[in-house]
Amino acid sequence: MGEFFQALFQHTFLQHALLAGLLVSISCGIVGTYVVTRRITYLAGGIAHCVLGGMGFARYMQVVHDWNWLTPMLGAMFAALLAAFIIGWVNIKAKERIDTVISAFWGLGMAIGILFIAKTPGYGEDLMAYLFGNILLVTQGELLAICGLDLFIAATALLFHKQFVAVCFDEEFARLRGINTQFFYFLMLALTALTVVLMVSIVGIVMVIVMLTLPAAIAGRFCLRMGSMMALAAGLCAALTFGGLAISYSPNLPAGATIIVLSGTAYLISLLFKPR
Repeated sequence: MGEFFQALFQHTFLQHALLAGLLVSISCGIVGTYVVTRRITYLAGGIAHCVLGGMGFARYMQVVHDWNWLTPMLGAMFAALLAAFIIGWVNIKAKERIDTVISAFWGLGMAIGILFIAKTPGYGEDLMAYLFGNILLVTQGELLAICGLDLFIAATALLFHKQFVAVCFDEEFARLRGINTQFFYFLMLALTALTVVLMVSIVGIVMVIVMLTLPAAIAGRFCLRMGSMMALAAGLCAALTFGGLAISYSPNLPAGATIIVLSGTAYLISLLFKPR
């Protein structure tokens, strides 16, 4: 642990990694609380696995067709928002089983991403970074993008917090009170999609849903109000990210996987305590 603190003051990449973890924790605490309370973890999982398709397409167009403006993060954002809209629409309007539809999107998004990455010259080796993340490779530009998305998510959640709470706890009553529940449901899914994009660079696509939900699930066992649940979830997410970085540094373990193991352990420990 002491070696990590010493390296933290010497290496910029560690400082960027820690700052990225702290910034992502804000959105993770806010949106994770909505996801856990509304019980849409399965929807968030479907959105998360569609991200690879957008990232693979963006990188393919960058390398093969010189679309330098289309970064992998931008491609991930487009794919996540599109998936959120389609999955949300199917969940509300269509008669198909939603679990089957989500499974189709889950596999389709991953497969499209793998195909584009395979056809991108000299880029196949970065597939592992997409799937499992690499917080140590976060750049200054990505930090600015994370900060901008953080501000948007936090501002939207603050502005429409009462409507989101109503949709989470009693959608029918909210509809009777004149709240456009479908609009705020789709907006909630959009915020979830943006948070998934933020988390991809930290823990990767495969494990993003764990980090999005477990800190909020732990916080939900000890909080009675959504505001305090969000604050505790954000704090837990930051602490788990920092702890994962510190533990993984000396033995040279994958940081993302270490963060997830630490989060899962913390959740299992929280089950030993009686919830409020």
